[in-house]
Amino acid sequence: MKYIEKPKKQKKVYEGIVIDVRIDEAETSLGTTVKREVVEHIGGVSIALEDDDGSFFMVRQFRYGQQKEMIEFPAGKKEIGEDALETAKREIEEEIGYKGEDFEYLGKIVPTPAYDTEVIDLYYAHKGKKVGQNLDEDEYLIIEKWKLEDIIEAIMNGEITDAKTVAMAFILKERRGKENE
Repeated sequence: MKYIEKPKKQKKVYEGIVIDVRIDEAETSLGTTVKREVVEHIGGVSIALEDDDGSFFMVRQFRYGQQKEMIEFPAGKKEIGEDALETAKREIEEEIGYKGEDFEYLGKIVPTPAYDTEVIDLYYAHKGKKVGQNLDEDEYLIIEKWKLEDIIEAIMNGEITDAKTVAMAFILKERRGKENE
């Protein structure tokens, strides 16, 4: 028998700018009732934008929830009704200031599946034409360029801990390995 939990009642307890929160009452396939807290998030994208020299654009920014500066691949939240690829194209221009070319879909990750609906779609692209940054009003970040091997090393020594960046770096490493076989 496959274990599942089906929502019976859902009550929204918070509506925010980035997330909403609800409390569900769910019936399990064992016949029991459980309560579940769920963070609703529209989802987002992360982009590995490669420069002509083989390095990747990374962003260094303060993350309030972690109360520290973090190094990440550029990323952003989808807008209502926006396709993930369109989000990726918009976000890379806004954060890095370049158009992306030859976008490739690398897959998706679910960063916190126990209580969060967020799904992050991962993309790879080449640097295109410069268009200039267009950051959100409350956004501050520093753009850096990193070689993939340096990203991997920073992950392994605990300097980079962002889940989407860790996942994407190892996907890129695996793809590069297969290309060289």
